[in-house]
Amino acid sequence: MVAVMGASGYVGGRLLRPLLEAGYRVRAVARRPDFLAARAPADVEIAQGDALDRASLVESLRGCDMAFYLVHSMGSSGSFEDQDRQAAQNFASAAEEAGIRRIVYLGGLGDDSEDLSTHLRSRQETGTILRQSAVLTVELRASVVIGSGSLSFEMVRALTERLPIMITPRWVRVPAQPIGINDLLAYLVAALTVEVDHGRVFEIGGADVVSYGEIMGEYARQRGLRRWMLPFPLLTPKLSSLWLGFITPLYARIGRKLIESIVHPTVVRDHSATQFFSIRPVGLTESIRSALVNEETEIAETRWSDALSAAGSSRDWAGVRFGNRLVDSRTAYVNTTTAKAFRPVRRIGGRNGWYFANWLWRLRGAIDLWVGGVGLRRGRRDDERLRVGDTLDWWRVEAIESDRRLLLFAEMKVPGRAWLEFEVVASGDGALIRQTAVFDPIGLAGLLYWYGVYPLHSLVFRGMLREIARRAISVAALVLLCMTPLTARGEESAGNAEYVRSTTIAAQLDGVGDQSLKWID
Repeated sequence: MVAVMGASGYVGGRLLRPLLEAGYRVRAVARRPDFLAARAPADVEIAQGDALDRASLVESLRGCDMAFYLVHSMGSSGSFEDQDRQAAQNFASAAEEAGIRRIVYLGGLGDDSEDLSTHLRSRQETGTILRQSAVLTVELRASVVIGSGSLSFEMVRALTERLPIMITPRWVRVPAQPIGINDLLAYLVAALTVEVDHGRVFEIGGADVVSYGEIMGEYARQRGLRRWMLPFPLLTPKLSSLWLGFITPLYARIGRKLIESIVHPTVVRDHSATQFFSIRPVGLTESIRSALVNEETEIAETRWSDALSAAGSSRDWAGVRFGNRLVDSRTAYVNTTTAKAFRPVRRIGGRNGWYFANWLWRLRGAIDLWVGGVGLRRGRRDDERLRVGDTLDWWRVEAIESDRRLLLFAEMKVPGRAWLEFEVVASGDGALIRQTAVFDPIGLAGLLYWYGVYPLHSLVFRGMLREIARRAISVAALVLLCMTPLTARGEESAGNAEYVRSTTIAAQLDGVGDQSLKWID
């Protein structure tokens, strides 16, 4: 049994599945187990444990043989050094009491002799505290982690995507030895069984030693972006962190601690890891390529609504970020079955139209044709049925699940990539329709496009979902109408039957709305 302390963090969360695949039983430990429960693999045991509460740690570690310690307080508003020190002491003591035989800790690269930043100094002090305990401790020290969602990579991504011309401070030219997340995970799993007879520190890194500027340059190349960097040595770490807080998703205090760390070289000086581990890490180009490809897989396997709920709000003016993507998601509840709720979704586009502001759709299609795109001229193959690969005006069907989900990929001319997804799920006595627009902007032009057209998109998407919901109700009403006999109360004449039929129509469609009545007509 292996405990993962810090399982709700980036590395800890990614580590759970490789441990299961390696045959370990896994217990994920987090302060908020409810947050972790929805994201951890089903086979993972979840326990509550707070690094600042020793008693909770002893209980969460009991019965485990080995443990990962992947905790640090970089986002703390107080003295994160004091918190890191206390947390490490608590964990070391609790591990001894719980009978843990080995601790694996992930620290940061940096020469002990240099005037290290408070962040790197605290990371290394944590390793020292753990190694001084009675539990054998293996510490891995790494530089920048290249992987979608890692703090350093997201900083590089945001700067490169948003700034065609960058005024670069001195730290952009500092050497680092970035490591891909997959290689890092392989090292962590292997550290559980690496043959050492006492606590050891291993320095690990990728195949290339590069600067942050070169990392941004390679990211730009793979994303098809042209970027210019103008050196400006007078930009201090404090000013840089404020600038990062404005340009990137990082909080200013986290950005400042991060920059204070990356002004120091973080390269491997002790190469003994190559003698103890059989892992041969890839270089920068492959790490970035893998991060982008893995992101596609993760997003394909994850519902946009998961990202939305994680962001805490569905009413942000410009949607929420999911990796590099911007998301706008809306829901409507209808008192009918999922099959009837999905029918207007299945019929959307082509001659059936887009249900709201069709003149705007036609105008956008004309603009797309004018700039060399496909416009709306392709229509759809069949007015009732869709299959994967079908064209649907300027969209293409990327996925469809009967009465449940439709995912469309945009083939129009836009500075990025766009998807439109509809999901229908049972909810109470009815169905919930979720409509989600997703945009992956390419550079500053993509961001300007999203924010520039968002008010119009918001109007169109809101109206489209409202009409889909109305048509779903109309379908349900029409089905009930078809099931109603043409005669009632024993009256046999054709005239009376038609009278009963007309009153039935009025009763079944009461409150549906004029647009829906026209559609049924």
